[in-house]
Amino acid sequence: MTVGLTETFEEPAFVPYLVAGDPGYEDSLAYVETLADAADVIELGLPFSEPIAEGPTIQEAIVRALEEGMTPERYLAFVRELSVETPIVCMTYYNLLYQYGDEPGPRPFVRAAARAGIEGFVVPDLPVEEADPLRAACDEFGLDLIFIVAPTTEGARLARIRELVSGYVYVQARMGTTGAREDVSGRTAASLARIDGWSVPKAVGFGIKTGEHAERIVRAGADGIIVGSALVEIVASGEDRAAVTDRIATKAAELKRGALAGDE
Repeated sequence: MTVGLTETFEEPAFVPYLVAGDPGYEDSLAYVETLADAADVIELGLPFSEPIAEGPTIQEAIVRALEEGMTPERYLAFVRELSVETPIVCMTYYNLLYQYGDEPGPRPFVRAAARAGIEGFVVPDLPVEEADPLRAACDEFGLDLIFIVAPTTEGARLARIRELVSGYVYVQARMGTTGAREDVSGRTAASLARIDGWSVPKAVGFGIKTGEHAERIVRAGADGIIVGSALVEIVASGEDRAAVTDRIATKAAELKRGALAGDE
């Protein structure tokens, strides 16, 4: 298994998420590139029509991107066009991967993603029990495969995730869908304790909104923070590109500072 993304967690990592193509192709390029100054890894959403893991904020972003014409092919072109050194992880749903290309299964898309510069995948709707084909394709083309560990994940499923995960593990801080919250979940420390000793870094997402949240999550034992909705809300503000870019840069710097402060 590849370990490329693991190396980006030498210090507490900031892993932001945006939807590719939201609210339009050129604006989205600018916003993702703005994140690169503060981000250690960027999770870039490939829009899918049934995003079951997402809350309203990200669902609306996905709708905007789809309405602007984002497709798997345009997504790969988008990644190729990005002027960033920060590793890009594709976050999407398994049907898009499985249906892509001239043969069934995830291999054609993984191959195309690797050629475009993608370094890993998060696939929220793929059960670990059915993940062997994607794991094999990722191994073949040198990509990491990140799994989400929910507060209720346990037993044989948790053990299997530990066997197959690479890069980092996405620790879901709370039950439900994505979305910024006014406070972080008190269950985070317990969730992190259940996977203590794993060989990959632990990045916590779902609900992180402020630098203070980020600091508390890292102090609880996380190796990084994943933030989506708090950034997508800025994109959705309707302000012009310059204003949104400035706000994204400010929020990203705040969240990275908070993560670093949690390790002091």
